[in-house]
Amino acid sequence: MLRDAVRYTLADLARRAPGRSVEVRVPPFGAIQCVAGPRHTRGTPPNVVETDPATWVLLAAGRLGWADAVAAGRVVASGTRTDLSALLPLVDGD
Repeated sequence: MLRDAVRYTLADLARRAPGRSVEVRVPPFGAIQCVAGPRHTRGTPPNVVETDPATWVLLAAGRLGWADAVAAGRVVASGTRTDLSALLPLVDGD
């Protein structure tokens, strides 16, 4: 169930923020490239976000804030384009 939630929300993020300038990794369940901007094709991407599955689902659901997760070390974000706070949570506010 956690695997499915991670994969679904990663796909949703890729749909909402199409592009290839940021790589979001949630091992061992998935990784995507998203956010418009310069495309990366070789080696380690310059903009990488990595977190564990439980943290990712909490972020996607709005149960954990981006800044809090980064400050607590639950998200490792390297690169100038990795602030995903404007894209999260992924739930609609209806």
